[in-house]
Amino acid sequence: MLYIPTWTRVLIWAACAAALWFAMPNLFYGRVERHNDAAAAAAAGRTLTPEQKAALDAWPGWLPSRLVNLGLDLRGGAHLLAEVRVADVYAGRMEGLWPEIRDALRAERAVVGNVRRVEAPPGELRIAVSEPAGIERALEVVRGLARPVVSLTGMGASDIEVRRDGETIVVGLSEAERQATDDRTMRQSLEIVRRRVDAAGTREPTIQRQGTDRILIQVPGIGSAAELKSLIGTTARLTFHPVVGVTSDRSQPPGPRQIILPDMEDPARFFILEETPVVTGEELVDAQPSFDDNNRPAVSFRFNPTGARKFGDYTANNVGQLFAIVLDDEVISAPQIRSHIPGGSGIITGRFTVEKSTELAVLLRAGALPAGMTFLEERTIGPELGADSVAAGRIASLVAMAAVVLFMVLSYGWFGILASVALGLNVAMIFAILSSIGATLTLPGIAGIVLTVGMAVDANVLVFERIREELRTARGPARAIELGYQKALSAILDANITTFIVAAILFAVGSGPVRGFAVTLGVGILTSVFTAYFVTRLFVVTWFDRARPRTITV
Repeated sequence: MLYIPTWTRVLIWAACAAALWFAMPNLFYGRVERHNDAAAAAAAGRTLTPEQKAALDAWPGWLPSRLVNLGLDLRGGAHLLAEVRVADVYAGRMEGLWPEIRDALRAERAVVGNVRRVEAPPGELRIAVSEPAGIERALEVVRGLARPVVSLTGMGASDIEVRRDGETIVVGLSEAERQATDDRTMRQSLEIVRRRVDAAGTREPTIQRQGTDRILIQVPGIGSAAELKSLIGTTARLTFHPVVGVTSDRSQPPGPRQIILPDMEDPARFFILEETPVVTGEELVDAQPSFDDNNRPAVSFRFNPTGARKFGDYTANNVGQLFAIVLDDEVISAPQIRSHIPGGSGIITGRFTVEKSTELAVLLRAGALPAGMTFLEERTIGPELGADSVAAGRIASLVAMAAVVLFMVLSYGWFGILASVALGLNVAMIFAILSSIGATLTLPGIAGIVLTVGMAVDANVLVFERIREELRTARGPARAIELGYQKALSAILDANITTFIVAAILFAVGSGPVRGFAVTLGVGILTSVFTAYFVTRLFVVTWFDRARPRTITV
């Protein structure tokens, strides 16, 4: 008996209606995209421009507004391949370890004598003691500062290696700690780059690790690779140093444990600073663009409790002294401490524009990159090329769809028309699902959709050919249709399940465009099975119930 329960029919029609409803915004892509940008700006509390207000009103709020994100090859944007200088972290670790070692050895001054640091290669610490007889005790004290390595591969190992080289003590990171540090540095760099790019409001960036020390960054919709580099290409390392003096002679050698840095506002002026900062940007908890007392753009900041205590204690004990705010080895401001500053909050002033103060606040909120980056490859894909790719993909899809529809109508007549309508619903379902999950569509993704169209027709061909065979047994058209769908189901499932497994493997081991192809192919397989078996069957059964033909021709 050719019969579909009422509740099943309702569910199928509801699924088709939902697909058309949620896929609809993609037909008005530009308008909906501008509406979404304006809505995001309003949600962030920013004042909308007249253009943004018009864009917000151009699309009704009760309509769906989620879109399929366009990838780098369709939208244009920037591509960067960056190498993280993980060796920089080794030197930073040694700098941080020196005060601890110095204090520990000073406690043993009666045995080891005076302690001083001598020149050493980057990533290594060399310490000399004035009493050669106490060097073994000094080695013992320094080795006692070692900590276990925190990683799965370095269990049981110490984080530092301590050895004697003549009359000096040499301290460096152990191999296990270097490996753990490299892994932590890459993970932290990935997360900070992601936070910086996300804070700029870009859509669906691709940020992933490549190899041991490289990061691939692809951001659709951004103007150029230079713009992307300005956002993520700085370490944004913020530190606060006591000022020793001011000079106009860059060649003047600083004193021991001092550094000389240029003034951002006056290139002819240089500040001599104590090398060890009082507070660092790692102790910041918030940074926001603001304005100073003279209504000039600035950046306000706030420290965590530890940083606030250090900042408050230093300002209380050094009233009247200069205090340098250093960003990436440039003094951006050197105000005079006029009074005790409790609470751990302050403001950074300088020659900022509103855009610069906003960008600096973004960088400081995202945190400092643990190591610098070297950009090995950079490409800018213009929006014109992306528009050409979209047009080419649209033409290819329409040509493929028209050819398939023509073949189905010529081959199967009325049944081919019903299958073609279901095919259109299949494409709508694909876009509805991609929009709902926030997927990114690329050129390979368009290829996946075109391949899905062919696979959906393949399922219909299996059903219709099976109905033809059943009609030869003269059991009647209703029975032939019912048996055709029943007996073709196993072949449809076998073909699509194996293809879905391949799509899952591509998604698991692939990256970038390969994953985009796998996502659209996987979603398309699910929708094509649904439309080919359930939607087309519903169309055929509904037509048959109304027409009640004595004979049918497939």
